[in-house]
Amino acid sequence: MSRMRSGRTPRRAKLVLYSGGQERRNALIHEDLIELALAPHGPRAGEGVKMTYVPFCSQDSLPFFRRFERRYRAFGATRFDCLPVDDPALRGDRRAEQTLLSSDVVYLAGGNTYYFLKHLRRSGLMPTLRHFAARGGVLAGLSAGALLLTPHIALAGYPEFDCDENEVGLRNEHGLGLVGFEFFPHFSSSPRLRDALLRYSRRNGRPIYACRDGSGILIEGDRFTAHGDVHLFDRGRVLKIGA
Repeated sequence: MSRMRSGRTPRRAKLVLYSGGQERRNALIHEDLIELALAPHGPRAGEGVKMTYVPFCSQDSLPFFRRFERRYRAFGATRFDCLPVDDPALRGDRRAEQTLLSSDVVYLAGGNTYYFLKHLRRSGLMPTLRHFAARGGVLAGLSAGALLLTPHIALAGYPEFDCDENEVGLRNEHGLGLVGFEFFPHFSSSPRLRDALLRYSRRNGRPIYACRDGSGILIEGDRFTAHGDVHLFDRGRVLKIGA
């Protein structure tokens, strides 16, 4: 585990970026996520932790939501909602905004990053998520959901041998912009992948944090903790920072 500056994160923001997988090491991140939610100004006594699960699409999302509920109930969460952002009924519905803002934790799930961002933008809830984070709610993202927390999702389409398909024709790739770095999930020790990220980092102005499954990053304001196998790619160099 290591600590360092996270960049332009809002002062009160509490963010959790998961790479993916459900390895044993993820339990350490789950525990810290719940601790963030229980920190000062968290749930009132007796209410427990409320989590809202935001799947990348509504189709077949219920089994994943039930699995999510079982997982986090074991770590102390007590109340759960599911909010698929591609549901047309959400557009202009203030109840969706109220669901997010009444949560202690909002969890953006994995899936196709382009589809997720397109429908999150259509739902009109991106400003609500920024407000939720700015006021100190815990905003978590898994894989695609974690990419949405960054300035843009270009790494969803890179490298070409390991990327999401932009089947929805998304052109505006700007994410929520809650951090000043980029995020690459499902990192492996493949020399081909390592070389591709080094090339990307040489032409890109932001640092890239690449995480293996079972690893991730927790952020409180302008500081973060790297859990597990995390690598920093920056201007053609790579440094392992996790433990």
